[in-house]
Amino acid sequence: MDPGRIPGPDQRIYPLIGRDAIYRLIEDFYRELEVSSIRTMFPGDMHESAQRSAAFFVQLLGGPPEYNQRYGNPRMRARHMPFPITEEARQIWVGCFERVLEHASDNYGFPEEHLETFRRFLDGFSRWMVNTES
Repeated sequence: MDPGRIPGPDQRIYPLIGRDAIYRLIEDFYRELEVSSIRTMFPGDMHESAQRSAAFFVQLLGGPPEYNQRYGNPRMRARHMPFPITEEARQIWVGCFERVLEHASDNYGFPEEHLETFRRFLDGFSRWMVNTES
């Protein structure tokens, strides 16, 4: 899969909801991951993982380049290669995100009109991360 063909989420999301809401959304997503069957794929400190991920999503959604400033180039596929990511694991990951997005407008002020394109991005991005056949 060519990552350049994955349409990114709308860059206008960040100005509409801001940094704090994105961090809360990602923290809640990581709470879902923490009780999921793919928990073992993540380091012991889920808070640190959530913080790194939130910095990535701030940047992705149109905010300042927090991830690049703190951690360098995202190189997401390379960073995830050590972990065997199957289609089943991808679906669990997407399911955790989906549970958080169900109430994203109310809980984080996520604009309803951008939820579908954000979901499409997550679907394409997660498909790109699969690196192991089931």
